[in-house]
Amino acid sequence: MHKQWKLSITPGFGDADPLRHINNCVLPVWFELAREPIFRLFHPSLEYDSWPFILARVQVDFISQMKWGTDVDIRTFIKKYGRSSFTVYQEAYQNGVLGAKGEAVLVHFDYKTQKSSPIPANIAAELEKHLVDPTNPNLRTRSGRFPAAL
Repeated sequence: MHKQWKLSITPGFGDADPLRHINNCVLPVWFELAREPIFRLFHPSLEYDSWPFILARVQVDFISQMKWGTDVDIRTFIKKYGRSSFTVYQEAYQNGVLGAKGEAVLVHFDYKTQKSSPIPANIAAELEKHLVDPTNPNLRTRSGRFPAAL
């Protein structure tokens, strides 16, 4: 079974365009909100003065229309991690249908030295618990829906 972080978001009126579609600019913001548990693994206080990350890359693929008026469920996993960086894989579902998926690459970063720094072993062990291969067909059913057990 894949361990994941989950966040349910109720879209606001301002999150939609005139056709009631969720605006494409909203998904990266929602995905960042859903990464908060990962941020807390590294930095429980979330204080800016000692922030340990830098965002290296973000990508969002829009799969199907999502509309205002129904909650969106974000599921977050770790796709891979290395010595000083890791890739977060996320999916957004509305009514059980995949609406968007995305990835973010974060680097464990020391702002004083302006260099990447190794991910501590205890945090790497936590990332390992959430590791999943998003290309694995067992991650979701053919319909694009997550199995009920996840």
